[in-house]
Amino acid sequence: MDIKYDLKPKSQRRTEPFKPDKTLPFGSLRTDHMFIMDYADGEWKNPRIVPYGTIDIAPGATVLHYGQAIFEGAKAFKHEDKEIYTFRLDMNAKRMNKSAEILCIPKIPEDIQMEAVHALIDVDRLWFPEQEGASLYIRPFIFATQDSLGLHVSATYKFMVIISPSGPYYPKGFTKPIKLLITKKFHRAAPGGTGNAKAAGNYAASLQAGEFAAKFGASQVLYLDVTNTYIEEAGTMNHYHILRGGTVIIPEFTDTILKSITSQSIIEIAGKIGVKAKQERVRLDNFIEGIKSGEIIEAGGLGTAAVISPVGEYVFEDGNSINVNNNEVGKYSKKIYDYYTGIQTGKIEAPKGWLQKVEKRV
Repeated sequence: MDIKYDLKPKSQRRTEPFKPDKTLPFGSLRTDHMFIMDYADGEWKNPRIVPYGTIDIAPGATVLHYGQAIFEGAKAFKHEDKEIYTFRLDMNAKRMNKSAEILCIPKIPEDIQMEAVHALIDVDRLWFPEQEGASLYIRPFIFATQDSLGLHVSATYKFMVIISPSGPYYPKGFTKPIKLLITKKFHRAAPGGTGNAKAAGNYAASLQAGEFAAKFGASQVLYLDVTNTYIEEAGTMNHYHILRGGTVIIPEFTDTILKSITSQSIIEIAGKIGVKAKQERVRLDNFIEGIKSGEIIEAGGLGTAAVISPVGEYVFEDGNSINVNNNEVGKYSKKIYDYYTGIQTGKIEAPKGWLQKVEKRV
């Protein structure tokens, strides 16, 4: 890919390593530049890296009216060799194309997606925050730009990548598990829809549920399937629970559950962590009974941002609740988190192909 570089003058961009004086909040900061590529006339073209800033978009752009937009979330880490490595970026590229297929967006070859991310990180590598547990959070996204109010697939798109230097999701480590609301009022997705795509509209649809959950002191809702029988997602994360003896159960992927890269990775390396992992459909009534009987000893959510978010309490609309592991972080969740983040940061040997070094290009 022939990328055009239109960079800020050196006097206006970072020239020294970024050393924040306090822990960074997750996702709030941006680097100096962004990557853009356009789709028109049946092809992706004009790849470029330009200063981070606003973009022009027509008020009638398809994305603003019909929500034809997808995105990904990935991370890059600095290792002891002082080099930056992206983590399982190929999986994000594959999932982006899966989402594109579902929303009728033109696919982008995986190697092109990865090259775009690596080129941008290389330009802004000095923005890596030099502090414990930090990362570069990577946000690739595609949205429809055709100026048309007719409901049809757009003829033009933009693919963009922006980067957010971020501190650890848990600045002080695991201190207190989150709380989830069990309710039948909301459903994340319906069969045959966009549930297994990382579509922007899915997240807009989760806001109302989140606001409702907050009334009960919960972070989000525990989503059930449309029959209110089976557990699906923990807010914006895949759900998990752990049985006595250390077996991790993750709900079976369906077309109403986003296929989490974190979940897939944990399943792949479970044996090395000293746990077992399997997927199955999880009935809500069996899950609740398992907590009450003590068969289920830990539970929570899995996702890119936090890796693992243990849940210590599930609350109901009638005011009742059930606690997991005395509302404390469990030993298996902590063990999984430590091993997984150890791979990401280069402290533990990664499976082949999981890490890709960001080579110096400019």
